[in-house]
Amino acid sequence: MSAPLIAKRLARQIRWEDLDPGAIQSLIGLARREDLEGWGLAIRPANPGDLTSRLLPRRSAPARASLVARESLVVCGLRLAQWILDAYGREVQFTAATQDGTRLDKGGLLGQLKGPASTLLEAERVILNFLQRLSGVASLTRTYVDALGETTTRLLDTRKTTPGLRVLEKYAVACGGGFNHRIGLFDRIMLKDNHLAAAGASMGAALGDLVRRAKASSPESIIELEVDRLGQIPPALEAGIENLLLDNFSTEDLLKAVELVGDKAALEASGGITLERLPALAGIGLDFISTGATIHQSRWRDIGLDWD
Repeated sequence: MSAPLIAKRLARQIRWEDLDPGAIQSLIGLARREDLEGWGLAIRPANPGDLTSRLLPRRSAPARASLVARESLVVCGLRLAQWILDAYGREVQFTAATQDGTRLDKGGLLGQLKGPASTLLEAERVILNFLQRLSGVASLTRTYVDALGETTTRLLDTRKTTPGLRVLEKYAVACGGGFNHRIGLFDRIMLKDNHLAAAGASMGAALGDLVRRAKASSPESIIELEVDRLGQIPPALEAGIENLLLDNFSTEDLLKAVELVGDKAALEASGGITLERLPALAGIGLDFISTGATIHQSRWRDIGLDWD
């Protein structure tokens, strides 16, 4: 299989439809319990619930509120809003004004909510926590994608994700225009430096033999190998490696690797990937550039829930 075909097979973007509703709703339920019941504390509150909203009339009049971007951002997580509201009761309705992946300017409307004031107040922080976090990941991803410019090189995420939020954060990367690397240890054989060290197979024939064993163990999978020096590439190519991760290579060595590999395997650069470096890497022939920064260096975007 040629490098373009390998890269095409590996290029994937998680869609909303790929997410497990039950798992996401369980996560929402946990967030609700944190807020109302003190989940995670050894001693739970004797009087759980929203103590402040109890001051409102028992049947508070319908209220309206708007989710508004207080800075420019790429929207992500809108379809979570109704699921979150449903966890607090089914009296509140959310109407989206845009869709995930859309870039909004400051003041832009994400959507509107209508229902009992007490329910809106209870659900407000959980809705904002999810949307601000995911929109932050999507926004930074879009910045990285824009820095690559017009190129066939795709931006990938990594497994450096917040525990429990992995699929949502990877979905946010896709909303920002990035692509998703493996989801977990279960969906790709990826031989990293510690695997090579543990197997005593960092160079030469031993390295080639490990690649062959990996291919034999999972014939249907594309095998990825992390290398940190040019000398590891020839035995890997001889063994039929399909995807090489070039870890912490200088730009000069990346160019040498591209020339050495040609069309025999897909190439991914990782390590030391900064926003400033992306334009220089965009046109040298890489199939992928991976970075965890779009997730672990993203910041929450400012979204307000404004009472109408």
